[in-house]
Amino acid sequence: MNALKRTFKDISQYPSAIAGVVLILALVALAVYTVFSIPYNEAIRLWRGGEEIWGDNPRLAPPAWTNIFTKEKQPSTIVRNSSDTGSGVMKEVKPIDETMTDIIFTYSFDYDADVFPQEMIVFINATFQEKGPFVSLFWITPDGREIRLGEVTAKASETYRFNQDERLLRRLKGVAPEVALFADPEKETPTVLKGTYQLRIDAITFEEGSDLEAKFVSYGTVHGLAGTDHRRRDLTIALLWGTPIALAFGLVAALVTTVTTMVIAAIGVWFGGVVDDLIQRITEINMLLPFLPILIMVGTFQSRSIWVLLLWVILLSIFGASIKGYRATFMQIKEAPYIEAARSYGASNWRIIVSYLIPRIIPVLIPGLVSGVPAYVFLEASLAVLGLGDPVLPTWGKLINDAYGNGALYNGQYYWILEPALLLMVAGLAFAMVGFALDRIFNPRLREV
Repeated sequence: MNALKRTFKDISQYPSAIAGVVLILALVALAVYTVFSIPYNEAIRLWRGGEEIWGDNPRLAPPAWTNIFTKEKQPSTIVRNSSDTGSGVMKEVKPIDETMTDIIFTYSFDYDADVFPQEMIVFINATFQEKGPFVSLFWITPDGREIRLGEVTAKASETYRFNQDERLLRRLKGVAPEVALFADPEKETPTVLKGTYQLRIDAITFEEGSDLEAKFVSYGTVHGLAGTDHRRRDLTIALLWGTPIALAFGLVAALVTTVTTMVIAAIGVWFGGVVDDLIQRITEINMLLPFLPILIMVGTFQSRSIWVLLLWVILLSIFGASIKGYRATFMQIKEAPYIEAARSYGASNWRIIVSYLIPRIIPVLIPGLVSGVPAYVFLEASLAVLGLGDPVLPTWGKLINDAYGNGALYNGQYYWILEPALLLMVAGLAFAMVGFALDRIFNPRLREV
């Protein structure tokens, strides 16, 4: 306990180490929050979901906070659903005769952005037996103009896309609906006319008991805390879940590799002879093996599961170059007087290894363990960037790979790459700062540097 207090006191002398500890605690807190707020199965379901989950999100939209740095205010997505109470949608039902009914929806919303929306869609869900409702759509601008949009005979599930209605395009003289419907007619250059807009849907049903609900979505050009990708997915899910995955991969790989390597080195030094020679030869052969190409082959021919890759990383790292360093240290400790004393009173080989050899090297082990975590975090991300990431789990490296594969750099979606890259750098920097401080504390030669 006293040694632990002394270590914390020594760490407090290094501001960089304090900053690193704060960052590590923040990452751990974020990882715990993610695991409990978005359970594993739910995260997988969301990330692998399609339009049924992400249909209300815009494609390739940067985060909403980017509005702080732009001169023109970018629009957020506007959703008005007639089936949601309190969504600002008025529904009127007017019977025409015994079988026909007129259902009128009025969607009102304020538009105060300086940029036109990305696209507009109306999702219609109708209930009928044989003949679907006839639906007419009208657009009412803040200056009182009423524009007829189009007509559809609704199916059980119908999607009306404004920019795919050829009649509407001809009526708007070839100008995209998301521009023409929001443009100020008094200005030559397309400029947004701000104010309150209305979408009116007039539906006529032809059967008794037939009904209709509709959802209007005006897709913005910015969205949420982290933006969206080419499949409308909210990148927040991958950024959040990338944290526990990266920390788990890095910590498990660093801890198991470091401890196992140290134990193997201690066994080789103590028993010597054939045992030590065998360990050294295996180490030298392993040092010659191409580490990354082997992992690429595993990901290509065996499995891309992150846990399979973790197992191979540990197996390939156990007999690493650090065994040579541990061996040199253990050779000095083996000749210490207290080791001879332990031998004289009959301590067993394993007791000497566990109770006398290994504890003496732990101060050297801790800095290496902490510094090794970011190396494994970056390794997992590198494999994912190469296309060998887990096909199921959302990770930081997978985000970068998706962004690169879909032309984010060429199309200006820099947020898609910068956000996971920034988290990778924060994680690496945090453990590196703590590791360097611990190295100075436990290594007397570096204290005066």
